[in-house]
Amino acid sequence: MTKKHKILLSIGMVAILSFFLLVVFGDDALLELNRVKKERNLLIKKNEELTRENNTMYNEIERLKHDPEYIENVARKELGMIGKSEIIFKVEKRTDSGAAGGKK
Repeated sequence: MTKKHKILLSIGMVAILSFFLLVVFGDDALLELNRVKKERNLLIKKNEELTRENNTMYNEIERLKHDPEYIENVARKELGMIGKSEIIFKVEKRTDSGAAGGKK
């Protein structure tokens, strides 16, 4: 090997090493990679949660479309509705001051 080849080989090795160091450490490359991985993992978890939520909503929509008993139950709980032949009795709780014989 001639002296010229050794010099070119040395320059090439330095250039490759410099490029490697730049890729690994330049502009916080490894730190950025770790940050992006964490962000990706967070987005994957959020996506899974949203998928579960969507499935739950889809199931509820299907029940609301096809299950009269479920519709009645929702109407009673969320809308306070009652059936045609039902009567509502409201009972007020009396306090001690309003009871018979109490002082005014």
